[in-house]
Amino acid sequence: MTIEETLEPPASGPAESLRGLCGGRVHLPGEPGYDAARAAWNLAVDQRPAAVALPQDVDDVVAVVRAAAAAGLRVAPQSTGHNAGPLAHAGLEGTVLVRLSDMTGVDIDPGARTARVVGGTLWQDVVAAAAPHGLAALHGSSPDVAVAGYSLGGGLSWYARRHGLAAHQLTAVEIVTADGTLLRADAEHHADLFWALRGGGGGLGVVTALEFRLLPLADVYGGMLLWDRAHAPEVLRAWTTWTRHLPDSVTTSVRVMSFPPLPELPPFLSGRRLVVVDGAVLEDDGTAEDLLRPLRDLGPEMDTFARMPAAGLIDVHMDPPQPTPAVSGHAMIESVPEEAVAALLAEVGPDADTSLLFAELRHLGGALATAPPGAGALSHLPTEYALYCVAVAMTPELAKRGSADAARVVEALRPWSSARTYLNFAEESVDPRTGYPDETWSRLVRLKEEIDPDGVFLGNHPLPGRR
Repeated sequence: MTIEETLEPPASGPAESLRGLCGGRVHLPGEPGYDAARAAWNLAVDQRPAAVALPQDVDDVVAVVRAAAAAGLRVAPQSTGHNAGPLAHAGLEGTVLVRLSDMTGVDIDPGARTARVVGGTLWQDVVAAAAPHGLAALHGSSPDVAVAGYSLGGGLSWYARRHGLAAHQLTAVEIVTADGTLLRADAEHHADLFWALRGGGGGLGVVTALEFRLLPLADVYGGMLLWDRAHAPEVLRAWTTWTRHLPDSVTTSVRVMSFPPLPELPPFLSGRRLVVVDGAVLEDDGTAEDLLRPLRDLGPEMDTFARMPAAGLIDVHMDPPQPTPAVSGHAMIESVPEEAVAALLAEVGPDADTSLLFAELRHLGGALATAPPGAGALSHLPTEYALYCVAVAMTPELAKRGSADAARVVEALRPWSSARTYLNFAEESVDPRTGYPDETWSRLVRLKEEIDPDGVFLGNHPLPGRR
């Protein structure tokens, strides 16, 4: 499944007023460049906005926002197009998609242990810039995810159980608001906005730069353990038991995986059905080895856990390196007792017939479980695990089956699930109120009404607005 070519005639209407902005890098339906510009990272998501603008600097962003607002159009900021499904489902008619992929750059301050990045910057560029200074960032599991969307939604890293959400490391955000004003929000300036931007999503403006703290980590004990899926019952039971007694220095996930027989895949993955545990242990080598022993005693066929440069951790999860059509499912899990493990194995175990590329449980808790002083809108995650399921959707038939298989896993674990959602993992359309406690949601809605009273901005998990 790929993005369909648009067949509509060249656009006319309010979006015409944007033509010529961004040095001519505004694409309207029916024009060359529109289909490539509108494509989300997930190629199964079909975004059809009224126009796509590719700004190259802050002045371009300001001009697009002002022109769009004057024309009665909404604005949807986007960097890579990860997690674009809910945005496309909400409908992009009358919306300008502002793609920040050309606005990138990283500045590292080694003495202050901070980074400043431009709005479209990817995590792989931050990691590469920080590493020579012996510093690490609270990046996610994919190198090509943009810093902005990940951080605005919270941000789960392999350091999360020790250091919390990446949003907590933000020290300042530069953002263009609905009237075309560039603001710098931090703890002392526009403090309410700064609170909302730390986990409240991307519906309050176009973020053009972020500043955040880095960790003094040159290396880390990380890697993965891999078994054939025949061992999934013992591995899942051992991992869930193991996670109940770990220090917050250990952040891992377990995934039951299926790979098609593709020649571009390495032999240990191609055509294989596997179970994998991966992550990081923020301890000295001896302590890390002691902590991992219960899993190593299960005799994995591959064990890459070792002391590695911190920059190498961004590739451990083996996320797809290129845009891919996919469907997914997600739930927040309170606990995983034996009954829950059995329910999961019934759907993805050795004897299960499933189309899922993977079903993952990520261990939360630790520093993620409590709000740090001065926390933002997403202060903490109140469950012990996060479930995330993905199926490749190369055709409509595969998309339908993958969605059904993901839904069955989510339903199987419902007795142990929370009503809350981690919106960065919710690539299907969900009620965004499930991402927050009621009082936090009410505060976000009030702030949206104050800073964007006409509802100009549309986030991927939208806050209510007038338009």
